[in-house]
Amino acid sequence: MASRPTALIVDLFCTDAFDVADELGIPKYVYITSSARLLALSLYLPTLDQEIEGEYVDLQEPIHVPGCKPVPVDDIVDPMLDRTNEQYAWYLAHASRYALAQGILLNSTEDLEPETLKALREDPVLRQISKAPIYPVGPIVRSLDEFTGQEEKECLAWLDEQPTESVLYVSLGSGGTLSNEQLTEFALGLELSQKRFVWVVRPPARKETAASFFTSGNVSCGPSKYLPEGFMTRIKGRGFFVNTWGPQTAILRHASIGGFLCHCGWNSTLESIANGVPVIAWPLYAEQRLNATMLTEDWGMAIRTEHLPTKRLIGREEIGRLVQLVLGSGEGKALRSRARELQISALRAMGDGGSVHNSLSQFVRDCEMSLERSQQEKTPKSKEKC
Repeated sequence: MASRPTALIVDLFCTDAFDVADELGIPKYVYITSSARLLALSLYLPTLDQEIEGEYVDLQEPIHVPGCKPVPVDDIVDPMLDRTNEQYAWYLAHASRYALAQGILLNSTEDLEPETLKALREDPVLRQISKAPIYPVGPIVRSLDEFTGQEEKECLAWLDEQPTESVLYVSLGSGGTLSNEQLTEFALGLELSQKRFVWVVRPPARKETAASFFTSGNVSCGPSKYLPEGFMTRIKGRGFFVNTWGPQTAILRHASIGGFLCHCGWNSTLESIANGVPVIAWPLYAEQRLNATMLTEDWGMAIRTEHLPTKRLIGREEIGRLVQLVLGSGEGKALRSRARELQISALRAMGDGGSVHNSLSQFVRDCEMSLERSQQEKTPKSKEKC
């Protein structure tokens, strides 16, 4: 290493590395790659672990986090679904260490989550848990996709030929897959909608659940091998298929995109906001159910299925109706307008003199001050002469 590190920033699930910072005598920070709401729930989790008996999923009331909007039982993050699972113990251990950090960087903005950020900074219960300053430095999103494949080029060329805000982009993230039955309903729902779409499609899950994480079948098979018979012929001209992964940033930025059916991963959530694209929420795992609730109820830029896709089959009629709605001129227009408002807010935050610049500047100043204090504590005091 050319020079000695002056600070350590770790991911939210790498807090074991705090010990390294302590050995080096440098300040340590944790970077929360998700929302302020997840951060608040995580900080309060050790308290919940002490106060609540039994499983969280069996609770009859939402989980209350001081100063924050209650968390519905259906929105509980995956590691909290089974307290006997080692994943819960792992999550609890890391969450318990966030309070040891000199500061917490957060991939969110002041405008997106003002009430939760206020609670994190001012609520007496949460401040007793952690007095670490919160630095909202988001939305951190990719500015440009790197792609050279022919499929990606063909996708963008196809979008160039479509009318403005007429295409639904469909992607369930890097790991989201559907059961064979749900995949069939999904395809037929897109067909029923009579709308244009770009679909990042994967083979059905290897296990029979409505939705899964990283369990797709043979990705070398083309869509015609596992989508309904005759489907690709019937939708020819208004649908474009991308095998497993697409240039998401470039697609969402394209003028022809009018909606985004997504799994509500935090990166995709922020990318939809940064590009002003309304969402059909299809949460699958991790904290995505919590994100979907924020998209629909807090920010008003999304719609969602009546039931969770992970709990029951979503029929083609409901899927078709949601697609028509988000791309339509009624509620769809209102959703697009709200998405653009949030986009403007995000761009303002990321601009010169915006909240992101101010937050990062404050982080650097605080980091320098923390380092100076640490060095002063290490410097031996000179003995006074007798």
